[in-house]
Amino acid sequence: MSTSAGQTSYTAHHLQVLEGLEAVRKRPGMYIGSTDGRGLMHCLWEIIDNSVDEALGGHCDRIEVVLHADGSVEVGDNGRGVPVDIEPRTGLTGVEVVYTKLHAGGKFGGGSYTASGGLHGVGASVVNALSARLDVAVDRGGKVHAMSFRRGEPGVFADPASGPDPDAPFTAFDERPTLRIVGKVARAKTGTRVRYWADRQIFIKDAEFDDEALRARARQTSFLVPGLLILIRDERGLPGTLGADGPHEEVFHHEGGISEFADFLATDAPVTDVWRLQGSGSFTETVPVLDDRGHMSPTEVSRECEVDIALRWGTGFETTVASYVNIIATPKGGTHIMGFDAALLKVFRRQLELNARKLKVGADKVDKDDILAGLTAVVTVRLAEPQFEGQTKEVLGTPAVRAIVAKIVEQELTERFDNPKRGERAQSALLLEKVVSEMKARISARLHKETQRAKNALESSTLPAKLADCRSNETERTELFIVEGDSALGTAKLARNSEFQALLPIRGKILNVQKASVADTLKNAECAAILQVIGAGSGRTFDLDSARYGKVIIMTDADVDGAHIRTLLITLFFRYMRPLVEAGRLYAAVPPLHRIEVVNPGSKPNELIYTYSEGQMRQAVAALGKRGRTIKQPLQRYKGLGEMDAGQLAETTMDPARRTLRRVTVEDATNAGMTFEMLMGNEVAPRRDFIVAGSARLDRERIDA
Repeated sequence: MSTSAGQTSYTAHHLQVLEGLEAVRKRPGMYIGSTDGRGLMHCLWEIIDNSVDEALGGHCDRIEVVLHADGSVEVGDNGRGVPVDIEPRTGLTGVEVVYTKLHAGGKFGGGSYTASGGLHGVGASVVNALSARLDVAVDRGGKVHAMSFRRGEPGVFADPASGPDPDAPFTAFDERPTLRIVGKVARAKTGTRVRYWADRQIFIKDAEFDDEALRARARQTSFLVPGLLILIRDERGLPGTLGADGPHEEVFHHEGGISEFADFLATDAPVTDVWRLQGSGSFTETVPVLDDRGHMSPTEVSRECEVDIALRWGTGFETTVASYVNIIATPKGGTHIMGFDAALLKVFRRQLELNARKLKVGADKVDKDDILAGLTAVVTVRLAEPQFEGQTKEVLGTPAVRAIVAKIVEQELTERFDNPKRGERAQSALLLEKVVSEMKARISARLHKETQRAKNALESSTLPAKLADCRSNETERTELFIVEGDSALGTAKLARNSEFQALLPIRGKILNVQKASVADTLKNAECAAILQVIGAGSGRTFDLDSARYGKVIIMTDADVDGAHIRTLLITLFFRYMRPLVEAGRLYAAVPPLHRIEVVNPGSKPNELIYTYSEGQMRQAVAALGKRGRTIKQPLQRYKGLGEMDAGQLAETTMDPARRTLRRVTVEDATNAGMTFEMLMGNEVAPRRDFIVAGSARLDRERIDA
């Protein structure tokens, strides 16, 4: 049996061993997720969270973040300061250990932090490895200690008089790095300042710090750590930011904690006050602990888990549950949210059993969704060394936390319902009535939907008469085009493939559903027709699997009115059929703006070129001119879909083989909801401010006036 040359040539010397920070630079995505703006922000969170951990321990009450004009960012706090003495195992100063050694720090059971956001000991060292330059200054013992790094390597920069520069000549330390003393401070003053320049060899050129995300995170943290002041200063002067016209400074400071946070997150009128559920529980777990000989040995340790929850119910139907572990957001939940949900369901079912006759509950069972309707909650737990799923820390995995949270929520919430005070009793009664009302509405909607489905199966005439349906019943293939106006409908009927393309015309601008009530929306003929044709219900009862079409495509004119109609339609889908948007099944057609007819010599038919923007049209005309081609004048500028003939509409907008579609997506439901409320809601002032702020960036050529 012979062995191929390729197999014999693969030997041990082909294997690479990446050591220390070299591994981080080789595979940055493993540590920070990506090398675009999200990865850049992840690095900033790592540094900020180190300061927040000091605040969690009660050692820090002020954090300052400065986005410098030279692209660097600086984070300073008045905490204890990174240790500057020698770490005995490595023989290095604490500063160098923290910023150059992976999986090193004060959060591995050494008693420095009872609860922290940084858990893996890679945050500061990863940021250092991915920085063209990082400077650390530590105030301790009446002295200012400093150390600089270039791509993770300690040394000294020969800075010009103008200030620190990552491109300044750099001299690496030959032997053991030296922590320099560069000044004096009051002996009582302590703290750490970190300034770094992200390495553009690692991050893409267009990656920028997101000032809006930074402010949102700072606001969130100031709620979660009462008394902590966070100052954000933007000196970059970037267009489109609050600091575009000069340095912008904002301070976040909230003494009310998560009770104030729940009020801030809530958007509807209250049914209850903000209720605070607090408690703690202990559990044991077996973890590897570093002994005196430097060996890891399994040890059973006792843990304390503190639970603090603020929740309130409002008159609306949206649910907002923000969860945190040691102030680190866990957007995908985990064991603490499992315990919270289970306890809510248990308590409400028991209360409804006790009050069944008064509330006329009958034999129906309350569901989790009935309880969550209108709920705004902030769920926080604090514990040492929580288990997360991955470095991004989006899901808590510590099993024991579920039972502790469930027990505390059950005890505290039951006490609220049993409170004899008149005000508390009235709020509890209103809440139970709301939950029962939600339950009855859900059951009624389900019965109605089942009846409607059965009716639709027997009577296809229930669909609107103006719907030009397709022949195919294969949902994956079918497409519903929502067309602006009857004139465009006539052309579209000739242009479509009736096998799998259906058409529904609407008359002009539909109702703005962000302002309207549910009843008004369902009364509106155009909105009702769209909901009826899609056939999957609306709101919380929307069933994506029942949607009659695989794609829903909004096809409007390529002008300002068309864009407005498209916005109104997207608002309808976002508000009442959000799962369809989240599944990526809502699209906007992209009709052309111009038609260029290139004259061909002789009897050869003229060539047609379609362009979709002014810039694209000018570019095409210029290119044809350079090639000496003759263009028939005047160029055709489409004012609407009705100006095209069927062949042109099919070729440019409807034929799957040649058209262009824009998919409508929702990456962040919270921000999307806030944006829709600002642009389409009842409050006029925020919308006016948005329009005034963005007026300078308006392209007047795009207005078809």
